Amino acid sequence: MFHTRICELCGIKYPIFQGGMAWVSDYHLVAAVSEAGGLGIVAAGHLTPDEVRFQIRKTKELTNKPFGVNVMLMSPYVEDVMSLVIEEKVAVVTTGAGNPGKYVKSLKDAGIRVIPVVASVALAKRMEREGVDAIIAEGMESGGHIGEVTTMALIPQVVDAVNIPVIAAGGIADARGFLAALFLGAEGVQMGTRFALSKECRVHPNWKAMYIKAKDRDTVVTGKSTGHPVRIIKNKLARKFEQLEKQGASIEELERLGSGALKAAAVDGDVEWGSVMAGQIVGLLKEEKSVKEIIDEIIFGACELLKEKCSQFLGEGGC
Repeated sequence: MFHTRICELCGIKYPIFQGGMAWVSDYHLVAAVSEAGGLGIVAAGHLTPDEVRFQIRKTKELTNKPFGVNVMLMSPYVEDVMSLVIEEKVAVVTTGAGNPGKYVKSLKDAGIRVIPVVASVALAKRMEREGVDAIIAEGMESGGHIGEVTTMALIPQVVDAVNIPVIAAGGIADARGFLAALFLGAEGVQMGTRFALSKECRVHPNWKAMYIKAKDRDTVVTGKSTGHPVRIIKNKLARKFEQLEKQGASIEELERLGSGALKAAAVDGDVEWGSVMAGQIVGLLKEEKSVKEIIDEIIFGACELLKEKCSQFLGEGGC
């Protein structure tokens, strides 16, 4: 059932990745996703190596299924974290905010699958030349750091440009989005926002409340002038960013405003001055569900949807 090269590559039942969201994707969520048949991913973010090791080992206590670690290449600890994931023998490493080329050989020599996040065809082709195992192509609909191309436009172009498997990310939260990604040529999906509103996710309740009340136009992109645009839910922080950017504030001033804002929202619950990262699909989410419910609804819902559409468009003979 929806068995793709991604399933074979990562040793998972369903081609569904959980996004590595800093301060959100901890071992409780990661283990639950892997247990439900997807690939849970620990978010290393700017955690120290000891903190990352703790997350990895706690995940191993809760599941014997494959899981991954997302390594933020801008982290001051990136070298040590890369050594750590090799030492801990994690199954998959996904990367963000940079080019993981210098680490690919050592990771693959250790038997680790390397799957970077990209936002353009050019970077996807470059990553394939570097020898990565697959690509996560992320459209601008996603939460957090974003590129400039929408998922609908990006996925088929990346699929046509590379021979390795492509995982679609950005704006996917249900069976319809899952099927759409597959029909665009992807062999799996990555979801962050959907899993952040799961029962197993330990993010602050205020964060989840913001998700539930959000509507389709309630996310904005902050920090465009810094070269690191970030999609968050509208709040006082977003309005201050907009004000300062209009006034021509320096990159340093904007970065000071955003420093620590993600942890403030996700851990401390400050959803007014904290950074509540969310994808544009957040307006679709109306209730908290278990990880298993989320994955089962997507997989079995996609099967039913396929049957329904085949019958609708092709008649009684179906597909």
